[in-house]
Amino acid sequence: MTVGVLLTLLLAWSFPARAQAVFPALETSEEGPVVTVYSSLDIAVAAPLIDAFQADNPRLRMVYHDLQTLDIYERVLRETDAGADTADLVISSAMDLQMKLANDGYARRLALANADGWPDWANWRDTVFALTYEPAVMVYHKPSFADGEVPRTRAALEALLGRTDDAFFGRVAAYDIERAGVGFLFLARDAAHHRDVWRLVRGLGAAGVKLYSSSWAILERVADGRFAIGYNILGSYATAWAERHADLGIVLPSDYTVVMSRLALVPEAAANPDLGGRLLDFLLSRRGQAAMAREAKLPALHPRVSGPNTASALRADAGAQLRPIAVSPGLLVYLDQVKRARFIDRWNRALRDK
Repeated sequence: MTVGVLLTLLLAWSFPARAQAVFPALETSEEGPVVTVYSSLDIAVAAPLIDAFQADNPRLRMVYHDLQTLDIYERVLRETDAGADTADLVISSAMDLQMKLANDGYARRLALANADGWPDWANWRDTVFALTYEPAVMVYHKPSFADGEVPRTRAALEALLGRTDDAFFGRVAAYDIERAGVGFLFLARDAAHHRDVWRLVRGLGAAGVKLYSSSWAILERVADGRFAIGYNILGSYATAWAERHADLGIVLPSDYTVVMSRLALVPEAAANPDLGGRLLDFLLSRRGQAAMAREAKLPALHPRVSGPNTASALRADAGAQLRPIAVSPGLLVYLDQVKRARFIDRWNRALRDK
């Protein structure tokens, strides 16, 4: 990575809500074709993917905007509806918002060579594609369970929370589903797969659960022992933390494990849709997916990419318990404001019901 890019990154990290980095072309200093990306992936995470892409496309420059998921959605809408150009590629962890863009006609249908063989559940009408395979996990502080069994199912977690000695009271964490979109998504899938999900939520409330909007806040507190366990945490972030913090353990629940994906699309109003499509095709390729797993540390979805941090490895380890969230209009139910409000109200009432 060049000094210019590093300086841009330093400036970007000073303003995380609107971070931006420019990746110059590798083979020329002249103004050439530019690929513009709006993404919720941190620039530091995306950088090795961009480096790999530019190695194959050395004359292309890239302008990378690191944005919040709602900002991405609203910006694509605003620019498109105003008749202006928008990003050439959009990548977001907000599966519902990406699906809405595609369903409402804001995404292009693409003929991509590397889409052949992509799982049916991970591709909707060749307009929006899943790139990753990221489980919702339980994380735990290993020393806190030195003399006890780590819960590996939701029933076991409920039993732990209901202990009469209050050994874990105030030492349990989860996402605040009102502020963390991924937390809402995971709990909504829990409601579809687990008939007693609200009993579990009542158990969390009775145990004095602490709620956070970010994975980082939970993982830090579990790793240092302030919390004993965290529920429904994004597994890709947990894995990265566990590599640096020996006391952080990870469990894929054996009753079922929800799996989310980051979705990518080329907007209908993209300034350079061919370049956006080229970048997306690279991210779907074996080379791009290998970089996803090894350098970006995100679980790669490609069925023929093997090794650690891949869907293949997760399926070999967890098998039928994995429940990937399909890329389909079914995701739009989470955007119905009445249903969303009712779901959040039920969550809050269950937390208060001791």
